[in-house]
Amino acid sequence: MVQLIVGKKGKGKTKYLLDKVNTAIKAANGNIVYLDKSSKHMYELNNKVRLIDVSIYPLKNSDEFIGFICGILSQDHDLEQMYLDSFLRLSRLEGNESMIDDCVSQLENVSKIFNVDFILSVSMDKEELSASLQEKVILAL
Repeated sequence: MVQLIVGKKGKGKTKYLLDKVNTAIKAANGNIVYLDKSSKHMYELNNKVRLIDVSIYPLKNSDEFIGFICGILSQDHDLEQMYLDSFLRLSRLEGNESMIDDCVSQLENVSKIFNVDFILSVSMDKEELSASLQEKVILAL
């Protein structure tokens, strides 16, 4: 399952995402990974959550990003959830927002195959998303 938290920059998506992951880890039976554009939020995350700073990896496009996600999944068979803060930046889709549907569709397929939930923070208003993505929105700020 892929869920979206949407809203323009500065609306509080990261705070909501951090609260959600810290709540989820208490009830989790497996592992949780938090992908971010820096390690700035390291001390705000429960120490059982694995933080990955994606900016240090030389990813060029969204296909490489999906490969990166699959690499993480291949190393952790107990992974339950992945939280992706600043999704457009992490997936190299900033400026290519028209390709979001394809990338999210790929994540949906990965989710079904490996039984992992993805929660994405996207810096766009709900109205800017396609109808299929709007159905995945759990919070619009």
